[in-house]
Amino acid sequence: MSQINIENQIGEAEAVNTVGTGASEEISHESTLYAEPIGHIGNFTITNSVFTTWIVVLIVLVVTLAIKIKAKKIPKGIQNGFEIIIEGAMNLADQVTGSKKITAKVFPLAFSIFIFVLISNWLGILPLGGFGLIETTEHGKAFIPFIRSGTADINTTLALGIMSVIGANIFGILSIGVWKMFNKYVNVNAFGEMIRKVRKEPAILISAPIMFFVGVLELIGEFAKIASLSFRLFGNVFAGEVLLMSMSAILAYGLPLPFMGLELFVGFIQAFIFSILTLVYFTIAAQDHDEHEEHNEKDKSTHKEQALV
Repeated sequence: MSQINIENQIGEAEAVNTVGTGASEEISHESTLYAEPIGHIGNFTITNSVFTTWIVVLIVLVVTLAIKIKAKKIPKGIQNGFEIIIEGAMNLADQVTGSKKITAKVFPLAFSIFIFVLISNWLGILPLGGFGLIETTEHGKAFIPFIRSGTADINTTLALGIMSVIGANIFGILSIGVWKMFNKYVNVNAFGEMIRKVRKEPAILISAPIMFFVGVLELIGEFAKIASLSFRLFGNVFAGEVLLMSMSAILAYGLPLPFMGLELFVGFIQAFIFSILTLVYFTIAAQDHDEHEEHNEKDKSTHKEQALV
């Protein structure tokens, strides 16, 4: 009988320990490089970064429609504030492009990118991380937040970078033509000039191949632009979210506030840099290098004639 009682007591103790372990099981919340799924629409997976991006688009759409509906010829209140912001932004864009004509064409895209990236950066660091799902994984229970900045997902920043660079090249084609844009990367004119000017300028046998390979480097540089735009934005925003989460784990109240102010500033700076670089890429693509070379040659010939006179 004593052995039976001992075995029963051991079994009851094991059951209590099992229940206690299940009750005290912690819910982990780790920052992942990839966006986490929170739902599905058919075969389409909705991640928290996609959901946040939809919220950003909805905010921009609602604000834009509200301003458009209430817009008046004589601005007052909020409309006056928005017009001051846009006018200042256009003046800044003029300094970057050096041409009001280019600014008028490119500014709407650059400013839209700025607003989208800014709201995405700020929405991801607001204290809304308590809303989410609890899912059971192989390592236990994990908390998946609904809100994750779209720019903290490399897919979003990569799409923005590709759009910016490809858009700049399309703008260049529309501005200077297909052939000149193609010749910018595959410098066929360099070999044509080598055959035409080799007798008068033998040094062109060296300069022409160099100019050709410069075009190849320009093509490689276009891919480097995409990587630079996407990884810079992703790295800064994702690091900011990880920093705030780490500070919250140390002390949930008070400690994250200074860092949140810092990340709000970083989010603004990153949106500003992305939009300015987009303006720069569009401006460079719209420049005709052949016209500049012809202009320089004319200036040189004019100076020679003046020297002879």
